[in-house]
Amino acid sequence: MSTKTFLPSEASLEPKWYVIDAADQRLGRLATEVARIIRGKNKPIYTPHIDTGDFVIIVNAEKIEVTGKKRSQKLYRRHSGRPGGMKIETFEKLQARIPERIIEQAIKGMLPKNALGRNLFTKLKVYAGPDHPHEAQKPETLIINTIPTGGN
Repeated sequence: MSTKTFLPSEASLEPKWYVIDAADQRLGRLATEVARIIRGKNKPIYTPHIDTGDFVIIVNAEKIEVTGKKRSQKLYRRHSGRPGGMKIETFEKLQARIPERIIEQAIKGMLPKNALGRNLFTKLKVYAGPDHPHEAQKPETLIINTIPTGGN
């Protein structure tokens, strides 16, 4: 029995562009869906070691929601590389300062930690407001419902 690794053709690797509105969406649930699309796991041609994913534009990053006490208790750390150079701020403060970074970090943590993951991360474009400069790529609007409806 000889099993061969499936390799998608160059023609099938043509990426699509999607626009997702993050207004009133849950951070983690949105991030998992976006990571799947960027990775290409939603396609039948998915291959783990090849970039088969699509581009994702996220608008209204400033309106992302979190549940519970995360708004005041969730911490974001960054380090300057100097001794004592760690800066810590809460979700609330970071959202007021750079709302794009919250979504970027959530999705980046769900991508592979290697050269492929760094390349995939370039397919994510996050904007604080409702406008984006990617109209020329003719992006499709993608609706992701991250809020549970309460039904069975």
